[in-house]
Amino acid sequence: MKIFAQISRVIVGLLFIFSGLIKLNDPVGTQYKLEEYFEVFAADLPAFHDLFVSLIPMALYFSVFLCAAEVVLGIALLVAYKPRTTSVLLLLIILFFTFLTFYSAYFNKVTDCGCFGAAIKLTPWTSFGKDIFLLILILVIVYYRKKFKPLPTGLIVLLSTIASLGIAVYALRHLPIIDLLPYRVGASIPAQMKASEPLRYQYIFEKDGKTSKYEQYPSDTTLIFKEMIVLNEDAKPKITDYKVWNDEGDFTEESFKGKKLFLIIKNFTDINTAAFPDISKLINQVKNKGIEPIILTSGDSGEIQKFMQEHQLSIPYYSVDATVLKTISRSNPGLWLLQDGIVKGKWHYNDTPTSEEVVELVK
Repeated sequence: MKIFAQISRVIVGLLFIFSGLIKLNDPVGTQYKLEEYFEVFAADLPAFHDLFVSLIPMALYFSVFLCAAEVVLGIALLVAYKPRTTSVLLLLIILFFTFLTFYSAYFNKVTDCGCFGAAIKLTPWTSFGKDIFLLILILVIVYYRKKFKPLPTGLIVLLSTIASLGIAVYALRHLPIIDLLPYRVGASIPAQMKASEPLRYQYIFEKDGKTSKYEQYPSDTTLIFKEMIVLNEDAKPKITDYKVWNDEGDFTEESFKGKKLFLIIKNFTDINTAAFPDISKLINQVKNKGIEPIILTSGDSGEIQKFMQEHQLSIPYYSVDATVLKTISRSNPGLWLLQDGIVKGKWHYNDTPTSEEVVELVK
């Protein structure tokens, strides 16, 4: 069992480091996931509604803390730094995650836990199974923690803490170091809205207490339909909710034509207005260089018109679902450059490009 405990220590340490780094790369994504959990708990547990609502504004801080803690504790476990404290903290974190994934799976809420950010998507029950596996390993580690030889590795843990927080701060002030989202630079949005191959289905029926599976929909009307399963999940469209519209109709297909610089305004409550002098300058310059600037927002027309007047913006604006805008841009405002539906550029408001840089990308 001592050997198994050592193996468990390596597996848990590496998984925690990997999970934490993936999420530190995009702490805003984990923030959104935590906000989703808080909203679900506020609705499902009326007695604690106000408590969970009050936690929503602090979701980003929780995100950075949890992601950095995963990395630091993973490294501390690998180097056997304060094994008693490290193992107990790991146990508390995995119990927390196990509760979340069980709740998601059993009640079909927050169907993507975000355990590995946007890198690896897990079904709710798979996420719960993964956490049960880690819980078992961590219980072994807790039991045998006295067998791990403590090492004077405080400096390594300190440096890993500083590095983890540094990665998070960089991602927040710019964009994820590695963009794993479907709206990343180089991606074709129209192509991702289509299935990569014809979808194949399995139809499950029941008759006389027996379950039967078919790959073609049966003609027998005495069968009782139970479930339909997609056999080639990987072929499903990567993007299913991108839609652009205004009061005059749908603009989705039009948004893929030509060269377009989209100004993403997710909302008007936490928008960074200090960035708009540079953004307004860029918009006015690209107008005359064959690039059409357009605003995409989830705000209502009254809000956007007032905002445009305050910042002297005179460009078209269209509506997009708030969740889609959160996926397109992790900053508010953000800039997103498309040429014939292919993403050519994407910027945080702290990295507003010059008009020359934008033109160079769509030559």
